[in-house]
Amino acid sequence: MNLVIHGAVVADDALRQLSQLAGARGIERLGAAAWRLRDAQQRPGIAEYCARAGLDFGFVPEARKLADMRLLAIDMDSTLITIECIDEVADLAGVKAEVSAITAAAMAGELDYAQSLRRRVALLRGLEQEALARVYHERLRLSPGAEALLAAIHGAGLKTLLVSGGFSFFTDRLKARLGLDYSISNELEIEGGRLSGRVTGDIVDAAAKAAKLRALRAELGITKEAIIAIGDGANDLAMMAEAGVSIAFRAKPVARNKADYALDHAGLDGVLNLFV
Repeated sequence: MNLVIHGAVVADDALRQLSQLAGARGIERLGAAAWRLRDAQQRPGIAEYCARAGLDFGFVPEARKLADMRLLAIDMDSTLITIECIDEVADLAGVKAEVSAITAAAMAGELDYAQSLRRRVALLRGLEQEALARVYHERLRLSPGAEALLAAIHGAGLKTLLVSGGFSFFTDRLKARLGLDYSISNELEIEGGRLSGRVTGDIVDAAAKAAKLRALRAELGITKEAIIAIGDGANDLAMMAEAGVSIAFRAKPVARNKADYALDHAGLDGVLNLFV
């Protein structure tokens, strides 16, 4: 196994200390703030040291190659992008505090997702649909490292799936803008140019995200081991369990604790450090 260390900054002293802790046999630089410690041992103290130093880490099999993967599934809100779209739409409706509180509870796994979404969308009733475009153009930003990650993913020939418990207004635009292959999300109902306070069709919750990934896996004829899944909240866990490599990005504890890897300090391009 190799031990990958990455973050905003990786000090020389931290590398020496971690190399000693892991009994590594060599150090290889991967990027400006990313290193691979070769032939490392999974020993006590490594996780604790990285937590104190503000570093992300992961033990990675020597033979794991990005070229062997076939599909990247990635959540949208607070993962591919920095915002929760529904919270920003709610801000324009004057109900952000109420909606954000429900969003946070749902992402932490404290509320049923479908019920929480209906409650939040109901609070948006009467808002002009132009508010969606304002959020997309004025507030939506890609997470750090997103473009570098997707460039490498596309270059390696992987298919891409954008999953969201949010809204198709945003996923459709990101899919076209970023050249993504597939997406799944919820559809807001519009009546007379305003949000009706309802969604149409079935709610895209944790089960729906996982089902979409399984269906796509069968369609593409690939194995679970050839899938990377990235998410941040409780409603991503079922999807992440369907992947060979699961990554929690800037995640809630409920997701971080069950993922194979967690990126709390590195950008999304830190995913690439977990492969050779």
